[in-house]
Formats: sequence, C-alpha cells, structure tokens
Amino acid sequence: MADVDVAEARGVGVSQRVARTFAALNYYNYRLWFAGQLMSLAGSWMQTTAQGFLVYQLTGSPAYLGIVGFAAGVPPWLFMLYGGVVADRLSRRTLLVVTQTTMMLLAFVLAALTFTHLVQPWHIVVLSFGVGIANAFDAPARQSFVLEMVEREHLTNAIALNSTMFQTATVVGPAIAGVLYDVVGPAWCFTINGLSYIAVIVALLSMRIKPLPANPIHKSTLEDLKEGLRYVRQHALIRTFMLIAAFVSLFGLAFVTLLPAWAVNILGGDAATNGWMQSARGLGALAGALMIASLGNFRSKGKLLTVGTFAFPLTLLVFAFIRSTPLALITLVVAGWGFMVLFNMLNTLLQGIVNDELRGRVLSIYTLTFFGGMPIGSLWAGAVAEQIGEPPTVILGALFSLAFAAFVFLKMPGVRKL
Repeated sequence: MADVDVAEARGVGVSQRVARTFAALNYYNYRLWFAGQLMSLAGSWMQTTAQGFLVYQLTGSPAYLGIVGFAAGVPPWLFMLYGGVVADRLSRRTLLVVTQTTMMLLAFVLAALTFTHLVQPWHIVVLSFGVGIANAFDAPARQSFVLEMVEREHLTNAIALNSTMFQTATVVGPAIAGVLYDVVGPAWCFTINGLSYIAVIVALLSMRIKPLPANPIHKSTLEDLKEGLRYVRQHALIRTFMLIAAFVSLFGLAFVTLLPAWAVNILGGDAATNGWMQSARGLGALAGALMIASLGNFRSKGKLLTVGTFAFPLTLLVFAFIRSTPLALITLVVAGWGFMVLFNMLNTLLQGIVNDELRGRVLSIYTLTFFGGMPIGSLWAGAVAEQIGEPPTVILGALFSLAFAAFVFLKMPGVRKL
C-alpha cells in the first residue's frame, strides 16, 4: 500500500511538472502562435544555414560571410527603435502579419534567383538587408505581443516556451537544410522557408485577440522614442541587461558567422557538417529553454543569469581547440545551453520589470542592443578570421565575453540577487 502511495505521489509530481513546463499552451492564442512560429522558424533556419554555405561556396571567403551578416544587421540600427514606437501605437498582430508576409516574399525571390542559377553574392547581401528591415519592425512587435496571448502570471513560462520553440527550429532546420543542400541544392531550402511563413500568418489571422489598451497618441514619434530611451537610462538594472546583451552579441555570438568556414577548413566537412553544427548548438539551447520552462516562476533568476554569462564563453574556449567533429558537436550543445540560459534570463527579467505602456519601446532598445551587435560581430569576426584563422578569432571573442562576465560579477552584484 505504501509503495502504491509513493508511486501515485510521484505520478502527480511528474504531471504537475509537465503542466508547469507547458502552462502557456493552455491558451488558445498561444497554441496557434507556437505551432505557426515553430514551422516558420524551422524554415528560417533552413534558409540561414543554406544561405551561409552558398555564400561560402560562391566566394570562398570568411570575410564575405561577415558582410552578409552585417547587411542583415544594419537595418535594426536604422529602424528598430522606430519599430518599437510603432509596436506601442498600432495593432501588433497586424504589424506581424505585414512583416511575416514581407519576409516570405523575399525568401521566394532568393529561391527564384537560385533555381535559375542567376544568384550572385551581392543579391544575397541586398536580400539580407531587406530581411533585416522586416526584422527591425517584427522583433519589437513579436516580443511585446506575448502579453496579449497569455496572462501576466504565465509570462515567464511563455517566454521560456518561445525560446523552446525557437531552439527546436534551430535543431530541426539546419539538419534538414544540410541534407537537402547536398541532395537537391539550396534553392529548395529557400522555397520551403517561403512556404513556412504561411503557417504563422494563418495562425495570427485565426487568433481571438483582446488587445491591450492602446496608448493615446499625444506625442510625436521622436518624443515617444526619447521617453523610452530616458526610461532605460534612468533604470540601473535595465541598463545592465542592455550591456550584457550588447557584449554577448558583439563578441560571444561572432563564432556563429564562421561555422560554414569552420565545417570545411577546421573539421574537413561539407554542407551537412555545417547543418549538424548549427543543429547541435540549437539542441543545447533547446535543453536550456525546457529546463527554464520546467522551473516555472522560480526565484534566483539572477544567479542563473550569472551562470550563463560564464558558461557560454568558457565552452567557446574549449570549442576553439577541438578538431574532432563528434567532440565539436558535443561542445556546441553545451555552448547552446549556456547561451540559452543567459538569453532567456535576460528576457524574462527585463519583461518582468518594464512598464506596460513602454514595453514595445524598451524591448525595441533591448532587441537593438542584442541584434545590433551581431552585424558588427559578424564583420569583425569575418575580417579577423581572414587574417589569423577561425580558431584564434573564436578565442578572442570568448576571452572578451569572459572578461565582461567577470566585470558584471564583481561590479554589479545586484544582478545575482534578482
């Protein structure tokens, strides 16, 4: 009898943990969002993986990989802050439908150029710039849209499940792209990505949304923007989060740009190897996202953030010295876990303290610091790798990231107490 009671208690405990892990999926709108975005993001990762390898095949240049990454990342610097103002003024669902449709059309253009063998590196640069413009308006709306799909008590879980969705796509998309690239070529990867946007557009149009009260427009766009910047400047914790995001994207994530070249030059592989490397990183990040989702609305988020700031660059240092493909994949799994812990905790802590009426603008500033650092990171990593090779470049980025993690640990102890 006692054994039965223990078994039942364990069963209840497991079911409670599962329910807590996937709590946000109890909301109809969020289920639609999760399913649609999962398909769309898998397609996006297929295109990203295939596009990077195509660029390297066309040019043979790590520096050109950096140029493509830079082109995609310049528009956020130009438009994302304005995108945050737009997200606070207009229907976020409508804005997302427009941005997702734009990215779908750009994917079909790239597919057509590749099918007809007309594609040139400069085409990819221009189309990447176009995708970057769409992302500059999409990202603030997408992040602030979460609170329109779930109640505030499940916001942390929804953010974690968003990361789970993103990283599941990171595992599946690159692996499929690597195989398809070898079998039928990159054009089909771009085509499938274009088709995948239909899923998220249909999901958005099918939602039963009760939007948050719109902010009355009494100020100019510039005044709204200044208000958001002033709020960030006056909030010490938010400033710290922005600095962490900027430093990680500028130095820590620079290695992602080099993965196509790494697959060929360091591991002696091909397009499939590149896909497996991207997927391994995504698998680790998926594990991190699921771990955070299972914890629910837990305490000690600041301590977990601190763990991530150290775990991610330390793992990159190890990765830089590995020349075995299986070991490299294992190390990328751990690096993905560390990055996800860091990124997810930043997002959760930020969304937990920001005022609702400024949510779109503050998240646009946060997204700008994160995504805005990536093109510069891509550019410097590609240029440096061209001169001294990929491994020393990754080592430099990891050391800079590790130094900043130590600085935050020593000089900003308040982060660990959150």
